Amino acid sequence: MIYNTKTYSTKKLYEAYNELKKFRNFSVSPLHERFIFPYICGTYFGYRKIDVLRVVAIAKSISPKPKYLDVGCGYGDFLDKIRQFIPDAIGIEKDGGIFYEFNRVKPDYIHIKDVSLDLNEKYDLVFVGWMDPGVDFRKAVANSTDVIITTLDQGISLGAEFEEFGFRRIAWWRTPSWIDVNYQIMNKYYTKMSNEIYEYLFDLRGAHNLWYVYTKNLEYTDTIRDVLIHCQQKDQAKYVFEQVMDEFGFACFENSQFSKKINESNLSSLWKIEFG
Repeated sequence: MIYNTKTYSTKKLYEAYNELKKFRNFSVSPLHERFIFPYICGTYFGYRKIDVLRVVAIAKSISPKPKYLDVGCGYGDFLDKIRQFIPDAIGIEKDGGIFYEFNRVKPDYIHIKDVSLDLNEKYDLVFVGWMDPGVDFRKAVANSTDVIITTLDQGISLGAEFEEFGFRRIAWWRTPSWIDVNYQIMNKYYTKMSNEIYEYLFDLRGAHNLWYVYTKNLEYTDTIRDVLIHCQQKDQAKYVFEQVMDEFGFACFENSQFSKKINESNLSSLWKIEFG
């Protein structure tokens, strides 16, 4: 049987929801859900509170009451964290079926819209956390703002670089790949294997997620740099779910995510900010 795109997507979501229900019957920890079922319970990028505070600080360095947009926000997991600091932040999600097909309440601050057509408004900051393979709405985003923050999960999402639209990447940092965190949870708690095999697989990790900060208004460069330096120097509070990443060696400012077989000399440590 051949499914059209919408039907196929809905079918896969139903399958995921059914698997989530089964998983909850034997789950070792409720904190594992967001990494094993990221589309439903979390996101595809392994973030911490420090990421939220950095994004908020950049937005507020542009305007005390920034106009903030999250493109491709899904159920709004990351957006909800942002709204604790920017209450008027909104999100756009193309597929309204993820709410209506599963009787989930769609918040008023998430709008159902095809971003690739036109955004029709200007924003102080646009966050692009995800672009499906084969989908490219960068032009519409580039026309709607002077500052963009985007993430790229190695091997999963489309590379959302914006240089060709007149932007310059002025800062970036690296966080764990959802793939690696997912594998470590599954291998340790939900798969029968010897300690020797687990240790071997533990050393094979090598994917990562990149956060890029772009601007086409270079007057923002120094301001954004200053707020990011300030954020990095402060002690940050944590979300409860961060302990899962800590458990598997994905701590802030550590290189331990990567396999010993990979040359780490050219890799920045996790969450360390680099400036372009």
